[in-house]
Amino acid sequence: RRRAERFVSSSSSFLHSIIITKGVRSLDCAMSSFNQNGDAKNADTSDDIDFSKLLEKPRPLNMERLRSLEERSLTELSTSPPHLRNGDNASASRLQDRADCVVSPSVGFNTPRSLAGFESHPMVGEAWDALRRSLVYFRGQPVGTIAAVDNSEEKLNYDQVFVRDFVPSALAFLMNGEPDIVKNFLLKTLRLQSWEKKIDRFQLGEGVMPASFKVFHDPVRNYETLIADFGESAIGRVAPVDSGFWWIILLRAYTKSTGDSSLADMPECQKGIRLILSLCLSEGFDTFPTLLCADGCCMIDRRMGVYGYPIEIQALFFMSLRCALLLLKHEGESKEMVEQIVKRLHALSYHMRSYFWLDLKQLNDIYRYKTEEYSHTAVNKFNVIPDSLPEWVFDFMPPQGGFFIGNVSPARMDFRWFALGNCIAILSSLATPEQSTAIMDLIEARWEELVGEMPLKVCYPAIESHEWKIVTGCDPKNTRWSYHNGGSWPVLLWVLTAACIKTGRPQIARRAIEVAEARLHKDNWPEYYDGTVGRYVGKQARKCQTWSIAGYLVAKMMLEDPSHVGMVALEEDKQMKPVMRRSNSWTC
Repeated sequence: RRRAERFVSSSSSFLHSIIITKGVRSLDCAMSSFNQNGDAKNADTSDDIDFSKLLEKPRPLNMERLRSLEERSLTELSTSPPHLRNGDNASASRLQDRADCVVSPSVGFNTPRSLAGFESHPMVGEAWDALRRSLVYFRGQPVGTIAAVDNSEEKLNYDQVFVRDFVPSALAFLMNGEPDIVKNFLLKTLRLQSWEKKIDRFQLGEGVMPASFKVFHDPVRNYETLIADFGESAIGRVAPVDSGFWWIILLRAYTKSTGDSSLADMPECQKGIRLILSLCLSEGFDTFPTLLCADGCCMIDRRMGVYGYPIEIQALFFMSLRCALLLLKHEGESKEMVEQIVKRLHALSYHMRSYFWLDLKQLNDIYRYKTEEYSHTAVNKFNVIPDSLPEWVFDFMPPQGGFFIGNVSPARMDFRWFALGNCIAILSSLATPEQSTAIMDLIEARWEELVGEMPLKVCYPAIESHEWKIVTGCDPKNTRWSYHNGGSWPVLLWVLTAACIKTGRPQIARRAIEVAEARLHKDNWPEYYDGTVGRYVGKQARKCQTWSIAGYLVAKMMLEDPSHVGMVALEEDKQMKPVMRRSNSWTC
């Protein structure tokens, strides 16, 4: 017994020192230096026992391990040494993943260690400290992060856990090997979905997910409950269309990161996905596969002229459909919905790539459009008046480059650039490889306008003067080049970085992160910046904004280990290209 205790103690100490001081590379050699009795052997001698299994829990098979080579190539991207990316050393690779967290004596909590020679910026430790201060606990379990830890301003709803705001925080915790908080969040918000939802006397759809929730502590009964907001307390009383999409995307990221499909396979989660998508896939008067939405239903949650078919919602809708296709069981109750999803994906991808895409050629075509065309032969299918083209778009469009415009509906095209929608289009492969490259070309060509002194413009350009009065209703928060009206939002760093890595342009992300690092921590992590180049801290921006912190951390971790991008990126499905057929109404 004493001999066994000495063996376990000496083995643990030795392995711990190897991991911390020499790194994972020497781990395989170190394993072979022990025999069954704990005696040291020559490192060149073949080992009989795989001690690496003592350091890892059994991991379920990844549900997507048999996906296409294109998808696997994305998730296998890594800056780790080649011998750790070799399939014959899978156990060593997993050990490296588990050794990625070390205790930093300077800050006293777990932070991701630097990989492959990357030097961690001093901001990283401070950012993790700030992120952990934002954690919200419910009955002793972490269930999310509040929007901002800024005690200098009235809290309003910044002390709540927002579904969309938590996404970058969740990704940071997943990348740091802390999936439990993400699992807790997914289950708690799923439970809230089943609540009765009413605004005045009108009942919302069963599948609507909350915009946010907060923990209420009853000091009398010493009992905690959750209070959810489904839009009844929001500015404008608009239900969050994007919350359900983000929930599905995050569930897929959790499954991809942990390799554990048991959560997604739960009947409750399967039902939750179906309820969310049933709201979007139901038949009605729509003639387009896109979703018709009200102003203020997404990240831009105030009146900003995004009503109709905003690019952000369409891109998130597309991505959630593709994630649901991977998560849903293709049998039983989900079988019919899977068929609906496949049909909708074909129609949506064609519609978006054909009518929302704008490059120099398409701009010139619109400029020459004829109007009042009738029948199936019409080229100007939405009857867009060429005189409605804004003057700025002609100078903004570079010779090489393009983007998905903000909105397309009858007689209306919103030509503004929206960052989140375009980046999600790349990550979801709504954009073709050629279109993805063109979006990156545009960002590089219009760096001063879209990145400037603080990445990234939520939309471009700002609306002002009389148009601002009409579109925003004279909103004092959305004045020109502020907040949602051309403001610069640091949280968008993570989607930009992921899009850059997916398109093979990490240098763009690295440049943007360096720009942010010059000021972000010094300014105490503001929510947004104002001005044409993002020079000024937003006039109503909260400090210590959680998703600004998390967005930076996720961007850094993705750049250091590009394999993380696999959580939020989907490769193009070759079957998504439908066979073009004539319309049923086309008769000879």
